[in-house]
Amino acid sequence: MNKKILIVGGTGFLGYHLAKKCISKGWSVTSISTNKPKKIRYLSKVKYLILDITKKKLIEKKIKFKYDYVVNLAGYVNHSEKIKTYQSHYKGCQNLVDFFLKKKIKSFIQIGSCVEYGNNRSPQIESGKTNSLNLKSVYGKAKLSATNYLLKKYKEKAFPCTILRLYLVYGPGQDFNRFVPLIIKGCLEKSSFACSAGTQYRDFLYIDDFVSSIFKCLKNKRSHGQIFNIGSGKPKKIKTTILLIRNLIKNGKPNFGRVKLRRDEIKVLYPGVQKAKKIIKWKPKIKFIAGIKKTITFYKKIL
Repeated sequence: MNKKILIVGGTGFLGYHLAKKCISKGWSVTSISTNKPKKIRYLSKVKYLILDITKKKLIEKKIKFKYDYVVNLAGYVNHSEKIKTYQSHYKGCQNLVDFFLKKKIKSFIQIGSCVEYGNNRSPQIESGKTNSLNLKSVYGKAKLSATNYLLKKYKEKAFPCTILRLYLVYGPGQDFNRFVPLIIKGCLEKSSFACSAGTQYRDFLYIDDFVSSIFKCLKNKRSHGQIFNIGSGKPKKIKTTILLIRNLIKNGKPNFGRVKLRRDEIKVLYPGVQKAKKIIKWKPKIKFIAGIKKTITFYKKIL
C-alpha cells in the first residue's frame, strides 16, 4: 500500500532529505511550510502546501487528505524573535496535535532538541528531568512545552507520538548559517574567518542517519510515548573538526579565538543513545570523516 506522509517543515534541510527518502520508497509526500522551497530543495513529486501552523483554523481548512504519518520539523529559525519562536515551536505543535487527535494516524513524530535538557551533564539521557523555568532560551522552553503536551496526550488519549531530540545534524544542502557548511564555505573560498578557540565538544550526525531514525520509529509501535536522543554519542572537539575540514579542502584560514564563547555556553555536549539502540534498533552508520567528505563534495559543486 502507498503510504502517505505529511512533513511539516518539509522545505527545510531535514524535511528535504526526509521527503527525498520517502519518494524513493514510493510514498505520497505532502509538505507544509510558510514559504515555497528553495530551488536547491525542490522535489517535483512533493505536494507543497503554504500554511502557518500557528493558525488553527487554517490547519482545519487546508489539510484535507488522510495521512498515515506526520513528522513535525517546523519552527521559526531566527530564535531572536521570541514571540514567533515560541508560537511556531509550541503553539504550532499543539495545533497539529489537536487536529490529528481526531484523525486515525499511525504515528506522529515531533523533532525536539537537546536544548530541552538545559544544563544537564553529558552524556545527556532521556530520563534526565528539566523544568522549563530553568531553561534560558525561549526556543528551549517552547520545545520542552511541546514535548510535555505530546506526552500528556499520549497518556490521556494514546496519541501515537514520538519525540526525537536532535544534536548537530549536518550534510548536503544545509544553509550556510550552520556550523559545518559555514566552515566548509570559508575554506572553499580560501578566506580567513573568525571562530572560537574551539575548546567545546559537540556531537555531529550525518543527515542520512537522522532520516533512518525516522523510519525506525515509524515501523515500531514501541516508540510511541517515548523520547529518543538522536546523535552519534561520540563528541568531537570543535577545533579538531575545523582543522579536519581545512585539511581535507587544503585551504582556508581559521582565526581561532576571535569569537568569544558565551558565559553560559556548555563546553561538552553530547547524548547517550542507548535507548534508541535498544528500543527502535537504531544506531548511526555513517562515520564522521565519510559524512564530512560527502558534504564537502556537495558544496564544491555549488560554490
